[in-house]
Formats: sequence, C-alpha cells, structure tokens
Amino acid sequence: MASTTKNTAPYGSWISPITSDLVIKEAIGLSEVRVDPFEPGVVYWSESHPEEGGRITICKLQDNGSKFEEIIPKEFNCRTRVHEYGGGAFLVHKKQVYFSNFGDQRIYKQDAVPGATPVAITPDGKGWRYADATVTHTGRHLLCVREDHGVLETGASEALATIVSIDLKTQEQHVLVSGCNFYSSPRISKHGMLAWVQWNHPNMPWDDTELWIGKLNSTGDALEKNTIKKVSGGVGISVMLPKWTPDDKLLYINDKTNWWNLYRLEDDGSETNLCPQNSEIGVPQWTFGGSDYECDVKNRGEILVTFNHALSILKTTGQLVPLDTGGNLHSHVHMSPDGKSTYLLVGSPTKFPTLIRMDMKTKAVTVLREAARVGVDPGYYSIPQEITYPTADNLVSHGYFYPPKNKDYAAPEGALPPLLVKVHGGPTSATNPCLDLEVQYFTSRGIGILDVNYRGSTSYGREFRNQLRQNWGIADVDDCCNGALYLANKGEADIKRLAIDGGSAGGYTTLSALTFKSVFGAGASMYGISDVETLAKETHKFESHYVDILIGPYPESRDVYIARSPIYHLDGFNCALVIFQGDEDEVVPPNQAQMMFDAVNAKGLPVAMRMYEGEQHGFRKAENIKDCLESELYFYSKIFGFYAPGLTVELKIYNL
Repeated sequence: MASTTKNTAPYGSWISPITSDLVIKEAIGLSEVRVDPFEPGVVYWSESHPEEGGRITICKLQDNGSKFEEIIPKEFNCRTRVHEYGGGAFLVHKKQVYFSNFGDQRIYKQDAVPGATPVAITPDGKGWRYADATVTHTGRHLLCVREDHGVLETGASEALATIVSIDLKTQEQHVLVSGCNFYSSPRISKHGMLAWVQWNHPNMPWDDTELWIGKLNSTGDALEKNTIKKVSGGVGISVMLPKWTPDDKLLYINDKTNWWNLYRLEDDGSETNLCPQNSEIGVPQWTFGGSDYECDVKNRGEILVTFNHALSILKTTGQLVPLDTGGNLHSHVHMSPDGKSTYLLVGSPTKFPTLIRMDMKTKAVTVLREAARVGVDPGYYSIPQEITYPTADNLVSHGYFYPPKNKDYAAPEGALPPLLVKVHGGPTSATNPCLDLEVQYFTSRGIGILDVNYRGSTSYGREFRNQLRQNWGIADVDDCCNGALYLANKGEADIKRLAIDGGSAGGYTTLSALTFKSVFGAGASMYGISDVETLAKETHKFESHYVDILIGPYPESRDVYIARSPIYHLDGFNCALVIFQGDEDEVVPPNQAQMMFDAVNAKGLPVAMRMYEGEQHGFRKAENIKDCLESELYFYSKIFGFYAPGLTVELKIYNL
C-alpha cells in the first residue's frame, strides 16, 4: 500500500508539478466557435498561441474529430482591433473563410482549406477596421461593423463607426447605418430584415443600448427608410446579441427586469420574456461575436440557453431542461445547419476550456479540442468555494476562495497561509471558477487565492452591476479588502501576509487598495491604472467616456479623479509593489507604470518593474507570461519571507 504521509513544509514553499513552463506548455486560447450554414458536420474556431507571440489562427475539424486542420497561413493573424478588444474576427460561408488580419486590419477571403491563399477584399491605406460580419440572405454582400480611423487625419476627434455592406463581387462598400458612436451585432434574417444594436457616449454596451431593425433593399446597398425602427432598449436598459429564428422571429437579450433574460419580439411590437429568471444569460460585450444562446435550426421552437453559464434547453412551454456536458461553464454555442450537433466551449473547476460536440438526439458529448493537455494529478488542484461576505454600506460582495492544496504537502501545525486576492479587469466583468493553471500555480505552492466579484461585476443583475457607478476606486477596493479580512478572521489566511494583484482595471483597484488602505503587505499591478485623469484624457474611443459613469463626467469632476488616483496620494502608500507592463499598450499608457514605479521607489519602499517589449494590453507572448508568473511569486517570497523553490527568474527589487 502506498504511503499517504505528507511532507511538512511552510506555506509558499511547497514543490509543485504546476510549473511556469507547464502553464504555457501547449496552452492555447479557444474562442470564436463558428459553423458554416452550408457545411454540416464541420466546426471552425479561432485559437491563440502564446508560443507564436499570441498569434490567433483559424482551425477546422470534422465533428467526429477525424481531421484537424489549421486554415490560415502562418503569416496571418486573425484579430480585429475594432473597439481595441476585438472579437467577431471571422466567419465561414459556403466553405469560404472571411477574416480580419491583425497587421493591416483588412478583411481577407480564402477557401476553407489549408494552403489556400487569402485575398484581401477591403482596401489598404484607409484606416478601416472591421468586425462582427455576417453574409446576407442572398449571399452577395458582407454586412459588418466598420470603424474608420482615417477620419482622425482630417481632424475628427475619434474614429467613426458605421454598419456597412460590402459587395463580394465588386468589393464596393455602402454605409447602411450611421450616426451613433457605436454599433454591434448586425444580423440579417432569411427575408432580408437587418437587426443591430447601437449606443452612444457615455454609455458602454451594458448600460443604455437600443435594438433597431430595417429591411435591406434588393440591391443590398441601403435600408428601406420606412422600415427602420427601434424595437427594444433605451434608457436604463441593456439589450444585446440579437438573432433571427428560422421562421424570422427576432430574439435578443434584455435586462429590463434587472437580469439579462431572453426575449422575443412579437408581430405587434411587444416583447415576451421567454423564461423569466433571477439569473443571467450572457456576459458584458467587451468583444464582438458572442453566442450565449442558440435557436434550433430545424424550427422546433427549442432554444439552447446558458443561464449563469449552465447549459439548458428552453422548451416552448418555458421549461428549462438542464444538459450534462461534464462542465458547468458554457459559451459560444452554435448548432450545425442540419440540427444534429451543437458545438460550444465548456469548462469547470477541474476542466480547461474545451471545444465539444453535443449530439442533439442522444445528448452524448464528444471532446474535440482542449485548451491544454497537462496531465496534472487532480490532487494538486484546489477546488474553489463560492463565498458571499459582508462589505461596506451593509451590502455584500462575492468571490471564489481557493484554499492551498497539494497532495504531497501539509503546513506546520498552527501555521496560516499567505493569501493573494485577485481582482478581475473590466471593471464591468466577472471571474468564474474555470480551471486556471495560473491560479493553481499559487495554490499548489501553499498560497490561498480569493478571486473577487466585487460590486460592479456581472452575473448578479443590473442592480449589483450599477453599484460601482460613481464608486470605482471605492466599492471595489472595499470589497477586496473586506474579502481578505473575512478569510483572515475565519482563520483561512495569515493577516500579516495578504497580497493583491490585478490587470488593467484590476490593476487600478490593486493600486488603490495599496494606496488608500492598510490591509495588504504587497501587491502586483499588471498594466494597471495609476492616474485615472490620464486615462480619461488619453484612452481609446470605446472607453473614452467609461470613467464618466464609473467616477463622474470629466473635466467637471476633475477633483474626484485626482482624489481617486493613487499616483497623487502616495503619502499613504506603505507596502511593497511589483509592476508588469507592455511597452506598446494603447489602453493603459506605459508612462503610468513608470510614474508609479518612480514614486514608490522615491519613497524607499520595496518595488520592482518589468517592461515587456512588444506587448500590448495583456500579455500574449509565452516567455513574458512565464516571466510574469515567476517574478510575482519571487516577489512575494522575498516580501513575506518564504523560500519558493524552482524559480528561474532574476528580478531586481529596489529598497529591499
């Protein structure tokens, strides 16, 4: 019988098979599942490869898994920069792939087979970017969102968004819809009705949006004026992701009951909530091309839905029938054109994101592609506990607590582990408990993780989401601090060894918590914001008025911006900080990282910084992901006084 005796070692110093090399080894990012409406039995998707500098390619597979193919050539990168965050970068129609290429932002067309040559169908040198395309019912035109950056050279203050029609024969482009700051989700019915979502500054797509429809004319170059009308949304309502059913009924997601639920537009213009729930379908539309529900293509009236990420069939009676896929987090749902299969991404606390096929008759599941194959014994995985805890203003916050876990190790009796509070970006976003080796990297070494869904996060309804309005830098900070203290007071963490990290908006919360509170002894900011006034003045169009809602209108509320910018209040900063930043970041300018580093260094506090060459907003290169992970652990080991074996990094920590 094998021995079950564990080694005794301090928290943080456990030896783990989950190395930084394992985190990036064979790791791919799966997204953008697509089907060709004329090609049953085949699924397409995009995947990112850290070992190729984060390049995104398009892949194809027979649904029985018999033939995997990478479609686009190595010199192409399927990624659009519309809204900077992209998404909706490709589609497939009649065995032709249409995709946006990152380097020049043009749309290319090629046969959906390896070795085919992509041919540009949009002009060069215009400064035009494209996203969220669909082919019309006639097959003659491509409809998509176009973002025109060329107008900036003629004095415009921001890029111009429109919905355009591209003639696939002549390549001529016609503007169908214009006049708003933003558009998304142009979707055409089989009888030529176009639906789309639009909104204006200062709103983001989860604030106030509108759903419109209009009939495309016979030549495909304009909408018939007397058919154009708003059908849903408005002030205090977020509507998103319209789809047409096979019998031309319009479905969409709407949150007028506080929750993003699924609606149908009736012939008389009224709206029917198809399944009222105090839970949500969908996620905030930071990117294009999502698919959180799917119509039955055979028009049997059933709909696949993902309330709270769980997959179910919504019957015509309104009944929800849960489906078992082996996971509990589902997205990018698409049904094959013959109705026999559904393709989607699924994950769980013990399953990496995985592309699966579900047989719609038997409900049997076939795994087609996994984001990672690492072969780690589950004894090293920490299973998260969903927690709700009290926070400021007699309200509550939420999160996932991952206790330290390693089947080979135990801590000395009476010892308490360090705790790392992780802050998701956005801030209008959410964390979920899908298996993440970067989390397990820490927990398997004896460091607890609290992944916080602070007030303002999604999946808890509009009311909870709106609690961050005018309160960014306050509510989120309180929730992170109170979460850490909640676990420390329960005996789950060492109150003297609390750390916090986050990227982008999560980096701002991290820096704010370290500046304005005295809960944490150390923190790590990944491309975080230190000066929200600079962000308000310098960021890209999509987020250029985001902080108006989160903090207040600028410049009228400039004093509030100054009050909430960590860089101006470092008199209260009294802990250790490590900063990670890309030198080509256009969302959070690199000078913000440098300013923060210089200021903390001038105070004589422990501080370190990595500036990664060629990285943008978020790290895509394998070597930088590895270095960031190891450097963060190394930093905590030096600050909190534990030995972290197996690290290969050299990080200069000033003032240590």
